[in-house]
Parts: sequence; structure tokens; C-alpha cells
Amino acid sequence: MRYGFILPGGTAGEQLEQAVLAEEAGWDGVFVWEAAYGVEPWGLLCAIAARTERIRLGTMLTPLPWRRPWKVASQVATLDQLSGGRATLAVGVGATETALPRTGEELDLRTRAEMLDEGIDLIRTLWGGGLSYQGQYYEYSCERDDLAQVGRPVQERVPIWVVGVWPRPKSMRRVLRCDGVLPQFAAGDETPAEMRRLKDWLVERAPDIEVIAEGETTGTDPGPVREWADAGASWWLETRWEMPHHSPERMRQVRERIAAGPPSGS
Repeated sequence: MRYGFILPGGTAGEQLEQAVLAEEAGWDGVFVWEAAYGVEPWGLLCAIAARTERIRLGTMLTPLPWRRPWKVASQVATLDQLSGGRATLAVGVGATETALPRTGEELDLRTRAEMLDEGIDLIRTLWGGGLSYQGQYYEYSCERDDLAQVGRPVQERVPIWVVGVWPRPKSMRRVLRCDGVLPQFAAGDETPAEMRRLKDWLVERAPDIEVIAEGETTGTDPGPVREWADAGASWWLETRWEMPHHSPERMRQVRERIAAGPPSGS
């Protein structure tokens, strides 16, 4: 199992220092928020790339239907080049809470799901050097092959992680086209046993897909995450979703948890 930390927020400078600390403390990845307004995640991740050498970098997560896919493709490719091939793109349909906030984007769930599918296809097309794409929601055409070539990622296949609602068939078909799944459980059964059922289903169809679990731990004791690893999770993402206020005390707590290292027992 690999271990990532989702930075709960702060200024760009604070998050940059947290990410550097995370690499020093042995974490395998750092992920940052992508909201409508706030610290711009891709600029921040490029700054982190310049200060680190090993950790994987990405958002958690990008609401792809509310972004221009070609812009996202460019941002990820730029990060991948600057980091030497350490970018991961995590995508979903986007949450509709006003706290994020709302800015007039499409709210219909079915439409957003269709836009998500097209967005993933368009991004893969651009990363592969394609010059055109025609879909229901997106159209892209470019006559300059040089733009396509300089915008290619370092990785042969940049991992795309996608939110997947288990066991809904349409959502699972989308997962099979990607490289990792951020599971949501339709019955609300957020348990290792349910993740094991998801993992068993994936093994029969796409055994290499990463399965991501998340939660909070208080230290390096691997006990709290062992049952998720046994259920088939390949990544553990440390979260602090309950920390919306970036007071000095809260930032101190985040730094202390990062510095303690991942719950791997090492």
C-alpha cells in the first residue's frame, strides 16, 4: 500500500511547505483541493514539483464537467513534465455544495456524468497527440502538430483516478476506462467488506486498477488501515475534511501529523 496526504488548505506558501515536509516524512503522494476559487491547484502543484523529487502529485479532486478538458489536459501535462512524470489526475462529476462554491455550472447529474465521460476521452486524445475531437458537449480542432507534441506528458499513461459508485453499472464501466477508483458505495456501506467485493469484481476485469481508501489516523500505527489494505486498497489517503478553518493551531496540527509519517508502521 502507498500513502498520500490530502492537504486540507492554507495559503499557497503553507501548502508548499506541507508538501515538502510530506516527502521528507516518507509519504508517497500529496493531493490538493480544486475549488472554484482559492489557491490555484495546478500552479501550486508545479511549485511543489520544483521542491520535491519523489512524491506523486495531483488534485483531490478535479470536477471535470466544470472545467475545460483541454485546459485540464494542458495543466496536467505541464505538471507531469516539470515533475519528471509524477502527475495523477483525479476526477469526478463535482459536488454541488455552495461552500465550494457554485458559479453557474451544470447541476444535472446525468448531464455531468456524460460530460465527465467525454472529458476523459478528450484528455486522453490530447495526451496521445490527437489534433481533433468531436463529442456532444466538447469539440476540439487544432492544425498545429507542434502544440500537440510539446504538450505531451512524460508518462506514457498519466493515471486518471475517477469516482466510482459501487455497484452501479454505468459508474463501474467508467472506472474500467481509468487507472484508479475513488469508491463511493451506493448503499452507504463504507466498510472494508464492501471494498473487498468491489476489488473482487475489478480483479476479474481490470486487476491493475488502483483502489483508493481514505480516512484519518493519529500516527504511524498501521492497524487502522490494515483492514483496508487486506480488502484490496492500494492507496491510503490521509484526510482532514473537518478542518475548514486555517487557524495557526489547525495548521500546526496538520504539520505535526504530516511530520509523523504515514501509517505504515515504518
